[in-house]
Amino acid sequence: MLMKTEELRRPLPLFRRNGIPLYQQIQQRLLDQIQSGALKPNEPIPSIQKIAARLGVSQMTVRQAVKSLCDLGIIYSRQGKGTFISRIKLERDFRQVLSFSEETRARGAAPSSKLISFRIQMPSQETGEALGLGPGERVFRLRRIRYADEFPMGIECSCLPEHLCPDLMETFDPKTSLYQTLAEQYGIHLMVTNEVIEVGKASAEEERLLQIAPKGPVFLFTRVSFLESGKPVEHVKSVYRGDRYKIVNRLVRKRELLAAP
Repeated sequence: MLMKTEELRRPLPLFRRNGIPLYQQIQQRLLDQIQSGALKPNEPIPSIQKIAARLGVSQMTVRQAVKSLCDLGIIYSRQGKGTFISRIKLERDFRQVLSFSEETRARGAAPSSKLISFRIQMPSQETGEALGLGPGERVFRLRRIRYADEFPMGIECSCLPEHLCPDLMETFDPKTSLYQTLAEQYGIHLMVTNEVIEVGKASAEEERLLQIAPKGPVFLFTRVSFLESGKPVEHVKSVYRGDRYKIVNRLVRKRELLAAP
C-alpha cells in the first residue's frame, strides 16, 4: 500500500505552488510511509498508474519519483512482478569468516542459490597460483546466484582443488551451503580468509542475472580461504549489488600509538 487505507480513499492533496516539484513530494510521501513502518520490507507498492490516478498527476511524474527511490536502493523493481520496499542493506562483516548462508541468516533473511554452472576443469592462472596447484591439477568450478529472501544479491564463482573432495559433484547440493558440506562431508573447515574488495560496473550478463540497472555499481570480491594450517583450499570471485550490500569493519588503534605526539 502507498498510504494507510483511509489515506488511499481520500489522498492528501499535493502542493502545486510551493516550489517543490511534484515528484519530490511523492517521493517524500513514500519515504514517510517506509520510515513509519506503514510500508514493510518486500511489500509491493501500487502501480505507477494507480498512484498517478489517486494523486491526480501524470504517470511520468510518478515514474520519476519511483526511479529516484530505486536509484537510492530504497525500493526495487522486479520485472513482471512490480516494485517493492527494500530491506536494510545486507552487511558483510570482515571480522568473521562466514559463508553467504551464515551471513544472510545472521541478518534475519533466508538464503538460497540458483546454479549457473558446476564442473571440473583446469584452473585459470590466477586460481592455480592462489591455490598453489601443480601442473595438471584440476578444480571444481561452482558458479551460483546468491539470494536473500528470494532477492538476487550476488554472483559467486568458487574454485576448489579436485583432489580435496573428488566426489563433490555427487555429495553437494548447489542449493545449499558449500561450507557446511565441506565441513560435514570432508572435515574441511575454512578458518582464515584473505579478501580484496573493489568497486566496478556490472556487465550485461550480471545486470540480467542480478536485475539491476545498466552499468549499475557492484562490489567485486576476490577471496582466498585457508585451513587453520595455512593451506589454501578455495578461490572465489564474486560480484555483489552495490545498492543492496554494505561493508562493515572494525578498526582498532594500537595502544602504543595513543602516546605518540
